[in-house]
Amino acid sequence: MTGKLYLVATPIGNLRDITLRAIAVLKEADLILSEDTRTTAKLLNHYAIKKPLQAFHEHSSNRVIENLIQRLRRGQIIALVSEAGTPGLSDPGGKLVERAAAEGISSFPLPGPSALTCAISAAGLPMNRFLFLGFLPKKGRQKLFSYLKTVPYPLVIYESPYRLSKTLEEIQIQLGNRPLVIGREMTKMFEEFIRGRVEEVRQIIAKKKTLKGEIVVIVGYESPKKNHPASQENC
Repeated sequence: MTGKLYLVATPIGNLRDITLRAIAVLKEADLILSEDTRTTAKLLNHYAIKKPLQAFHEHSSNRVIENLIQRLRRGQIIALVSEAGTPGLSDPGGKLVERAAAEGISSFPLPGPSALTCAISAAGLPMNRFLFLGFLPKKGRQKLFSYLKTVPYPLVIYESPYRLSKTLEEIQIQLGNRPLVIGREMTKMFEEFIRGRVEEVRQIIAKKKTLKGEIVVIVGYESPKKNHPASQENC
């Protein structure tokens, strides 16, 4: 019999945001794969879980994936976690899941924390339908924004604090002065949601000395007739 590949959602900040089932699977696993072993080691130590831990990230080779597939074929249990949150959302976990599926090996998702769901649940905007973009690509952004202008529902973007100001400027120029929500440090001590129109949020961000952690940006949808144009100063 083949083994099992578990996709284990882990806390995005607060270590108590983990399910009982997730703890049980991590304790049962023969191997735990993590995008960032340092972050995962803190979680495992907190819950006294002593299992082999191996890095699995975007630079992991096909040889590494093949070795993991062979372990699954031998009946081992592998638990895949991302750096934080739910595996497969803007992290490399999907490569292993895809390869396992091609080999007829089942993957078992364990629901749990996600920066995406946390942000949209607290957005305060109509979120019945949205487009999740993950991290925006470095190239081809002009073509991407041309398409995004036609999308009639909110956009959800992951962003680094180091690129946030530039991305907000680009959003205002390309999409207009739309309603905007930023969620940062979610589930942590300094959790914060910043709401307003793009120009207003940019002014708030500019006054902050430092920003930490990955950030979720939600760009609200407005009909072009209602959209507040960007000021001439920022165009």
